[in-house]
Amino acid sequence: MPLAALLLGAFLLCGPVRGSDGSVSTAITCFTRGLDLKKETEEVLCPANCPLWQFYVFGDGVYASLSSVCGAAIHRGVITNAGGPVKVQTLPGQESYPAVNANGIQSQVLTRWASSFSVTPTKNVALEVVGRSVSTARPSTDCKADIAFLVDGSYNIGQRRFNLQKNFVGKVAVMLGIGTEGPHIGVVQASEHPKIEFYLKNFTAAKEVLFAIKELGFRGGNSNTGKALKHTAQKFFSLENGARKGIPKIIVVFLDGWPSDDIEEAGIVAREFGVNVFIVSVAKPTAEELGMVQDIGFVDKAVCRNNGFFSYNMPSWFGTTKYVKPLVQKLCSHEQMLCSKTCYNSVNIAFLVDGSSSVGDSNFRLVLEFISNVAKAFEISDIGSKIATVQFTYDQRTEFSFTDYTTKEKVLSAIRSIRYMSGGTATGDAISFTTRNVFGPVKDGPNKNFLVILTDGQSYDDVRGPAAAAQKAGITVFSVGVAWAPLDDLKDMASEPRDSHTFFTREFTGLEQMIPDIIRGICKDFLDSKQ
Repeated sequence: MPLAALLLGAFLLCGPVRGSDGSVSTAITCFTRGLDLKKETEEVLCPANCPLWQFYVFGDGVYASLSSVCGAAIHRGVITNAGGPVKVQTLPGQESYPAVNANGIQSQVLTRWASSFSVTPTKNVALEVVGRSVSTARPSTDCKADIAFLVDGSYNIGQRRFNLQKNFVGKVAVMLGIGTEGPHIGVVQASEHPKIEFYLKNFTAAKEVLFAIKELGFRGGNSNTGKALKHTAQKFFSLENGARKGIPKIIVVFLDGWPSDDIEEAGIVAREFGVNVFIVSVAKPTAEELGMVQDIGFVDKAVCRNNGFFSYNMPSWFGTTKYVKPLVQKLCSHEQMLCSKTCYNSVNIAFLVDGSSSVGDSNFRLVLEFISNVAKAFEISDIGSKIATVQFTYDQRTEFSFTDYTTKEKVLSAIRSIRYMSGGTATGDAISFTTRNVFGPVKDGPNKNFLVILTDGQSYDDVRGPAAAAQKAGITVFSVGVAWAPLDDLKDMASEPRDSHTFFTREFTGLEQMIPDIIRGICKDFLDSKQ
């Protein structure tokens, strides 16, 4: 297939596109948030066919920077779900963001956020790709993923359709914008026995990858997809083979017809290894063939999550160009990679909250808002991140533990329902209580543990010993002090380096300014722990 044909639709590259007026827009994914953009004013290009039900949008007209840019643009009526260019203007934070249903998207209420943005139309409507060949197309730096394409090399697909499959994989590779800092890909062929054709480390330029794909030879045999998927999950993503730390690991399984072995167990193994499995099924089994399928629900059992996002169907290998773009959008949607081990979906965060008399009821509400806004940044689920909260005075009260709530909505509701205790301040005892009763049951779990301590005054007991014990138990401690909280105590409680784990503000209203730094600090510690 001519190289130029592989570039059809290449405006989806996570890089620059030029409008008819010469201006340049940045191509983004469906789930790029306002806070992900670096410029005060920026023109971006939203892709088509974003899943409306998956958007997180907060506000109306003025949107919290946690919101999806493309979701906000559709909500505001700037674009439709067909995508298009949007001008994004950074704005100051707001006291509140209302919930409004518009254009098929229900925005959500948010109380206070540090920054906002607005969306307006741009004149940049006629677009062309900046760069016309693989050698000059700009590699992506925004779309980061390590991807194994598991191609079907069985007798089910045959030589002719195998070649069409190679062409499709080549188109996807080009649109991804392969580069040193962007996506890396490798290929495994599934047949009687799996064969790793090339690893992530072998090629970091699109031209090289295309030539390698072109040279793939058809192997034949049974479609032992389960065997190949398990082999790929276990052997492909090692550091020696080019896998990168902190980057989502993805296997895209191409399946022509049906697997001839058990694929469910392989899907479980992949999830255990932190791999996101997508299945692209082509030419579903005929009625006569269904009797040969071990489990007709094999797709739902093999993919990362049975939510519709990780499964993808094409009716045949002919006319597949229109299917490239939506698949690339999925592969670049980092927030949706629920099986990856990332700081957003692989942490346990407990908030230890001072409920002493000096705080007061109105300030206590500000503390709860702070906790809610930190929690919102994380992907809370039964297999993802988890939140717990303990309130303390001289006594301690577990408001909810890590296992009580497994959805973000329920966690936020539980935070809003916390009642102010009032009393003295025994922070050291509270740290020991939380280490033993909240972190104890999850100490051997897969998530990294964090404790965020919020206090406004001097503790009546020792804090250094309990904090050291917590850290020895594998808990990273952030200390957040307000008003009269002694800086020495805050630093004694905080993990090393103490300066980056200690926060202080004179007023409770200053807590909201700390939220982005707390979130970044948690993510930095998570990534450092993977080094």
